[in-house]
Amino acid sequence: MDIVFKCPHCQTELEVDSAASGESINCPACNRSLTIPAVAAGGPPPPPGGPASAAAASKPEKKFSVPVTDKPVELLIKKALPSLDAQAQKEGRRLIRVKTIRHIDCKEVGHDNFDAFVTEFMNKVGDENIVSLTPINYSYVEMGTQKLLNDFGVMIVYRG
Repeated sequence: MDIVFKCPHCQTELEVDSAASGESINCPACNRSLTIPAVAAGGPPPPPGGPASAAAASKPEKKFSVPVTDKPVELLIKKALPSLDAQAQKEGRRLIRVKTIRHIDCKEVGHDNFDAFVTEFMNKVGDENIVSLTPINYSYVEMGTQKLLNDFGVMIVYRG
């Protein structure tokens, strides 16, 4: 149980555990010496159950204080922003996207599947969603021969 009393010097309200009754301490506000008063005679009765529960009840109750500030609270964990896909879907609009298909990525064991890849992608997107189709030329270094090679591809701008 706690004892609540006022400092006789500065009238600051203090609260201490009843086990500290009769001890001399310095007031945390004015730093002057004071004696903690005894528990009032009409205080609560001892806990039932004998000495064991009395010992358990005499353990100091720990209280935590939360600092109060007028400043805005700083977030320790920041929530990720929603993805553009989710935001666009929520607003009911379709985003402009870009897909680049390189010729070298469409070669499989001697077969050139560039046209099939482009056609498959365009069918998946749909004619009404294609904004532009632009041929591209690029250079790359072939790993095996370390030669600079030229290749082509296509850049598709679409709504999706």
